[in-house]
Amino acid sequence: MKIVCCLKQVPDAKNVRLDPKTNTLSREGVQSIMNPYDRHALEEGVRLKEQYGGTVVALSMGPPQAEEMLREAVACGADEAVLVSDRAFAGSDTWATTYTLAQAIKAIGGCDLVLCGKQAIDGDTAQVGPGLAHRLGWPYVSYARKVHGVKDGALLLQRMMDDGYDEVKLPLPALLTVVKEINEPRIASLKGKMRAKKVEILRLDAAGIQGDPACLGLAGSPTKVFKVFAPELRGDRTMLEGAVHEQAGQLAAILHSLV
Repeated sequence: MKIVCCLKQVPDAKNVRLDPKTNTLSREGVQSIMNPYDRHALEEGVRLKEQYGGTVVALSMGPPQAEEMLREAVACGADEAVLVSDRAFAGSDTWATTYTLAQAIKAIGGCDLVLCGKQAIDGDTAQVGPGLAHRLGWPYVSYARKVHGVKDGALLLQRMMDDGYDEVKLPLPALLTVVKEINEPRIASLKGKMRAKKVEILRLDAAGIQGDPACLGLAGSPTKVFKVFAPELRGDRTMLEGAVHEQAGQLAAILHSLV
C-alpha cells in the first residue's frame, strides 16, 4: 500500500500575532511547526504501513524551509519526502492548493490512500482534504477517529459525528481527514533522526507537476484576502475572582444592579 500524508508547516499558534500595519500574520520570530492535526495523519499512515506493509510518502507544498518539517516526518516513520515548492504557488487559496497537491500526487505515480489532518491551525478552513479528494476523483471521509483496518480493497473506519460516530466502509483509493482522537503520535527515534538527516527529499516545481499556470498561485485562486484584523474590544469587561460560590455571588450582584 502506498500512502501519501499531506503535511503543512504552520506558525506556532501560541506566538501568532497580527501586524497592525499590513493586517497580515507576523511571522518574524515565530517558530514554524508541523500542523498538529497533520501529525496524527502521519502517525496513522505509519501504523497502517507497519500493519499491512507498503510505503509512506510525506508530501508538503510550501517554501524551502518546509524541508525541515519533512525530515521530521521521515524521523517519525515516513519512507520518502516530497516538497512541492515554487514561487508560482505563492498566494494560493484552498482551490489552487488542492490543484497543486493533486498534480503532485499524480507526478509521483499516484497512491492508494491520502491522509490529511482535519484542518490547518492557521487557516482553519478544513477545505483542502475534501477538495483534494474531489480533484483526484476519489471517495473520502472527513473526521476519521479510528481505522479498523483494510479488507477486500476497502478501508474500515469510524467517522466522528456530533452525536456519536458512523461505521464506514471506504473503497480504495480514497482520502481521509483525521481528528486528534485517532492516535497518539510517536516521538522520533534516534535511528529515525539519523536516517532523516541523510534522506534525499524530492523537490517538485510547477514544471515538475505539469501545472497549468492559470491554475496556480494567485492566478488560480478565486478567493482573495483583502484584510485580516483582530476585532476591537467593545463594552466593559469584569473579571470575577475567587471560589465558584464567590464568583456566583458577584455575578448575581452585578445582574441585580442592572435590573
